[in-house]
Amino acid sequence: MRYDFGSDNTAGMAPAALQGLIDANGGYARAYGADDVTARAADQIRRRLDADVDIRFVFSGTAANAIALSMLACSHEAVMAHHAAHICTDETGAPGFFGQGVGLLGLPGQSGKVDQKALEAILAEPEVGHRQPPAALSLTQSTEYGAVYTEEELRHLIEPVKARGYGVHMDGARLANAAAAGFDLTQIARLGVDVLVFGGAKAGGLCTEAIVLFDKTLARRLDNRLKQAGQQASKARYLAGPFLGMLESEAWEGGAAHANLMAQRLAAGIATRSAYVLAHPVEANAVFVRMPARAHAKLNALGWACYRFDDGSVRFVCSWATDEAAVDELIAAVAGLA
Repeated sequence: MRYDFGSDNTAGMAPAALQGLIDANGGYARAYGADDVTARAADQIRRRLDADVDIRFVFSGTAANAIALSMLACSHEAVMAHHAAHICTDETGAPGFFGQGVGLLGLPGQSGKVDQKALEAILAEPEVGHRQPPAALSLTQSTEYGAVYTEEELRHLIEPVKARGYGVHMDGARLANAAAAGFDLTQIARLGVDVLVFGGAKAGGLCTEAIVLFDKTLARRLDNRLKQAGQQASKARYLAGPFLGMLESEAWEGGAAHANLMAQRLAAGIATRSAYVLAHPVEANAVFVRMPARAHAKLNALGWACYRFDDGSVRFVCSWATDEAAVDELIAAVAGLA
């Protein structure tokens, strides 16, 4: 099987990330995040966000999301999110595990974007003692369906949530792709996001993400929380090193821009050369295609790993490592299915 388009997780580490890891390995350094590599990587993130934030590097996006949400909602409360968000569909109840019972309230919306009216409706519901009331909103940028929220769209979702004193979390596993598509990272703090997961793995890094706290009051005893959860690395420089390599070289942005460009090439080729239609606008690095089960199975049999998503479409994901030749081979394969 070829896994070129199965996920952006199937690509290896970007050269800049690997070099960052090698560089971090030199000599001795203070442990538990008190080293220079970790500090420099955190400063690179602060510069991109144009915000004074607290940052911790952890081992996975699932842990980053779940721990972040556990800071925003109590065990008797719930987090609102798009029903296709990663926290709802692919994290095996981790938010509830780390939050000791925190619930999830799934919301509808096109292409993974939370529908504003649906959000307002759930906010307007009376609180009763028999179900978990909302306490926070989780937004994914870019979404699970490759859409990129505009600043205005985010504002319309965040303002009513903040007006009620609720928290806001942003899952930025593919934040680099959103930035490459034109999203201004400096707006995240200004929009009122409390906690951001700044993506590294899908951007070409190691399997690590960064928890970014805009609300610094949430940082109280954060290191104790991470230690208890098995997410405090003794050799933290190895988590931060790949980030530092990508951020200092701007490969974090460059790789995402390349991935987005390859997705546009793939989408255009499928739209013009095959009998299949695109299921969602292509705004980041993912392409979703309406394809019958028989055609999908045939494509898998030809050796192309690709997966059917919960809306019934088949997903193809480009990465920093995707090359034009592979895109063109896939286009030809899809065109030949008919």
